[in-house]
Amino acid sequence: MLFESPRIVLRKMTEHDIEIYHTWRNDTEVMQSTSLLLDVYDIEETQEFVRQIILASQSAKSYLIIEKESEKPIGITSLIHIDYKNRNAECIIDIGDKASWGKGYGTEAMKLLLAYGFLEMNLHRIYLRVFSFNNRAIQLYKKLGFQQEGISRESLFRHGHWHDIIHMGLLQEEYGV
Repeated sequence: MLFESPRIVLRKMTEHDIEIYHTWRNDTEVMQSTSLLLDVYDIEETQEFVRQIILASQSAKSYLIIEKESEKPIGITSLIHIDYKNRNAECIIDIGDKASWGKGYGTEAMKLLLAYGFLEMNLHRIYLRVFSFNNRAIQLYKKLGFQQEGISRESLFRHGHWHDIIHMGLLQEEYGV
């Protein structure tokens, strides 16, 4: 099964997941490495975002990352901006449970998402954006075969300094090489 590895399972996000997603979305330590905007949201704003942007989207597929042993949600991963005609999509991942950081769950979730995107959806290209200070994520993406395609210089102001946004992509023919 493509949505399962030895330690995690990916399952479709539902309205029942709004509360846990709200917790992650409002944790600036979780969001500082992945979100352009650091803000605090009330529960109604998160409900609206999940219902309108995540669940109702025709161009996105979002999955909660569940740690099998504990059955605990630990993060979210998505294919967004899916372009069915040109077979492209952007991928994102957030490990919201800080106790799960550095344990390889992000690698497992990305492998499952890439397998789904390339082998099931028959995508030609999956791309992502990563902040230049997020060295662990950059190393993960390189290990998975992503190549740097460009840089948006000094596009993010965080912690009193300007940072680049690195654009990376992986082609279907490069997947699994």
